[in-house]
Amino acid sequence: MRKFDLIVFDWAGTTVDYGCYAPVLALEEAFKKHGLTPTQEELRKPMGMGKWDHINTMLGYPRLNQAWEEANGSKVDDSAVDAIYASFNEKVLEELGKKEFSQPKPYVLETVEKLRADGYKIGGTTGYTREMMDLVMPGAEEQGYTVDCAVTSEDVDGLGRPYPYMIFKLMAHFKIEGVDRVLKVGDTVADIKEAKNAGVTAAGIIEGSSVMAMREADFNQLDPADQDELKAKAEKEFKDAGADLVFQNFADMYDYLKED
Repeated sequence: MRKFDLIVFDWAGTTVDYGCYAPVLALEEAFKKHGLTPTQEELRKPMGMGKWDHINTMLGYPRLNQAWEEANGSKVDDSAVDAIYASFNEKVLEELGKKEFSQPKPYVLETVEKLRADGYKIGGTTGYTREMMDLVMPGAEEQGYTVDCAVTSEDVDGLGRPYPYMIFKLMAHFKIEGVDRVLKVGDTVADIKEAKNAGVTAAGIIEGSSVMAMREADFNQLDPADQDELKAKAEKEFKDAGADLVFQNFADMYDYLKED
């Protein structure tokens, strides 16, 4: 018997774009364009949220808030967020057209094929806008990865993560009777919060995640002890956020989900 009926996957850092670099690079350049230099921790901490909310959260950090005032001579308000978001949107649309940022992560294609054969429905939620997804989804499809239905925050009146409504939209689409029949898998704290707020089972994926924040080649070059240390740190971050399950990768996830 299947453990769930619907599995909801995030996109960048979970199923495609190992390390979740497309949004990070675009955000970094957008902030720099307006005189701010965020750290990797500042860039990644809100990852998984809708990108306007992501930028708004970052500008709420005291250091970046002060840096905006010093660089731009004005207080942080919605117009400041709008300005950075416009720069981000322009840059990320350039980045998302590159094949590497829609490339499926290791084990994704074969695992999703097996899950479909086992009868699971495959859904997607994201911090990307529909315009961004119109670049990511065809690129992923060309490389073999598709979902049965993808939802963005625009489909739920802008109420993206950590709100639960994208998951509820998918549940309605697939006519899923109860939250106990849904598994949400993501690579950020925002993914875990989305799942917990929806009352579904929340799972973090470690390898290639934004939480781990490493490119595949760099991770593979580490010695096993350093890899284990990074994975343990990522697992703790997911569990501290409330994750019910944590998987090393998609192969590990399938070992858990396959029918007994």
